[in-house]
Amino acid sequence: MSAPLISISKLRREFRNGEEVVAVLKDVDLTIERGEMIAIMGASGSGKSTLMNILGCLDRASAGTYEFEGRDVAAMDADELAELRREHFGFIFQRYQLLPDLDAVQNVEVPAIYAGMEAGARQERAVDLLTRLGLGDRLDHRPSELSGGQQQRVSVARALMNGGEVILADEPTGALDKKSGEDLMALLEELHADGHTVILVTHDQNVASRAERIVEISDGRIIADRRQDEGAAARSVDPLARPKAGWREGFDRGMEVVRTAVRAMRAHKLRTFLTMLGIIIGIASVVSVVALGQGSQQAVLAQISSIGTNTITIAPGSGFGDRTAGRIRTLLATDADALARQPYADSVTPRVSSNGTALFGNLSVTTSITGVGPDYFRVSGTTISQGSSFGQQSVDERAQDAVIDTNAVSALFPNGENPIGQVIVIGKVPVRVIGVATTSGFGPGASNANVYLPYTTVMDRILGRNYLSGITIRVADTYDMDTAEAEITALLVTLHGGTQDFFLQNSNTIRDTIQSTSQTLTLLISAIAVISLVVGGIGVMNIMLVSVSERTKEIGIRMAVGARGGDILQQFLVEAVLVCFIGGAAGIGLSFAVGAIVKQFVPTITLSYSPLSIVVAVLSSTAIGLAFGFFPARSASRLDPVDALARE
Repeated sequence: MSAPLISISKLRREFRNGEEVVAVLKDVDLTIERGEMIAIMGASGSGKSTLMNILGCLDRASAGTYEFEGRDVAAMDADELAELRREHFGFIFQRYQLLPDLDAVQNVEVPAIYAGMEAGARQERAVDLLTRLGLGDRLDHRPSELSGGQQQRVSVARALMNGGEVILADEPTGALDKKSGEDLMALLEELHADGHTVILVTHDQNVASRAERIVEISDGRIIADRRQDEGAAARSVDPLARPKAGWREGFDRGMEVVRTAVRAMRAHKLRTFLTMLGIIIGIASVVSVVALGQGSQQAVLAQISSIGTNTITIAPGSGFGDRTAGRIRTLLATDADALARQPYADSVTPRVSSNGTALFGNLSVTTSITGVGPDYFRVSGTTISQGSSFGQQSVDERAQDAVIDTNAVSALFPNGENPIGQVIVIGKVPVRVIGVATTSGFGPGASNANVYLPYTTVMDRILGRNYLSGITIRVADTYDMDTAEAEITALLVTLHGGTQDFFLQNSNTIRDTIQSTSQTLTLLISAIAVISLVVGGIGVMNIMLVSVSERTKEIGIRMAVGARGGDILQQFLVEAVLVCFIGGAAGIGLSFAVGAIVKQFVPTITLSYSPLSIVVAVLSSTAIGLAFGFFPARSASRLDPVDALARE
């Protein structure tokens, strides 16, 4: 003789109520054969629903044994219990327990998704079941659009989706009108006739009378077990031949997780947006700060490049800030001539600097006066936009020729006069403008009015001195900068009688310093922006915890129809990741929008968006979703199905 389908012995279920332990089921013994239709009757509080929850693997017994097809249920872990519910049981609840965001077909499909049935096959079966149950014209209706009887039929179809070898119906007619209740009982009798094992839990004698066997329970004990139809032949339903899709099983389940997450987000649009807001602001801040830092760095480095990335400047003193530098007068024009003859020198320019007043007509403008050599404009990378620059002859003859920059043009010729050929007075020396240089926009004096004259003219006619303020050398492209720097130092020390009363400034050093400083500032500001990301992540975690609390019943329903703890974990984790991912994408978009607006109103600001920073931002937002979504997701996955179903 084959083993019974269900066998329980000395089953107890106890609950702790403060210091007191309350026994709801007390040493219950029960055997159920395949194909039976059995009604478990009892008053409210008798323990009948608790017994049904244990039979359906929604709850565990405190003591005793429960075997299903000879397997010890008490020894099964959570995933094995989920498999048992998924493969063998179908639940029909008094309150239907349908998922409100899904239509009838989608509600019926849920158990098959967790069972790994291929999408096309499960949809076809769901439609077929609903059509057989008279809901062929209600397939795309959500529960709120269906009557109580129709919702209960959807619940029956869901119970049958994976085969429904054992149908567990908890007060199935309790929420239905008389006709709908009668229709449902007729349907359950048909299922019994087809070989399904039907277990009814009811307090209604009329419902119980439709079963072939009635088990009465009172105060946690079975007080009667009688069969009403001795002539019924036991049958069993054939296992459902459920086509599976191999690797697509995981894909289908994953897509269902994504769809569920999207539906949940759409159902609470405002809350989802507020959750994303912290992520949006954080990502926008990080991307914008990095773009601003990189843009500013590139702009500065471009300006450095415009004056030559291979220049070395010689200045008197021991370094910047040397207070004795003004009294050192050993840098001479002959030093510049000696340097110009060296193999590493592409071009050399002496430099004499001063401030003065430029007069034109009735205008008086404070200017920076720079005496330079003919190679200055090559060394500095300055472009002559009008006229021409002066040559060696002008230097030799101490010519009163001047090149002015665009700032000086704007200040001295505000009415749009052509500056070329005009005579301006520098101090007391009249000079003729022969060229206009493009303002570099970089470095000290970049915003000043600048006048460039032959250095001999400035030394003899304006300042009356014979020493230089500095010398700038453009090193040949083929020459190593460090080697050139060492050779310049050695030459000048020799020329200055063995004394090093000067220091060298390498443009590459400036470049490296600017890069390093810019990167440090960018990292610092980015670190501040990252704090907003963390705050946003904490907001995500809080909202997800609220979501878990609000959707506890949904979790219970999904577990009742066969969802594993891992499925629930994935569902909420994917939702958190989606919120952060979409928030991250929106943050990047916001950063681009802010950048465009800033560029419109402040054209001098440069933002450079790095693909790497954008990818890192997206990965960061996704990682925040994973990190801060894990705890709420794990909390959801560890809920007890029977407790979750009991939540309102």
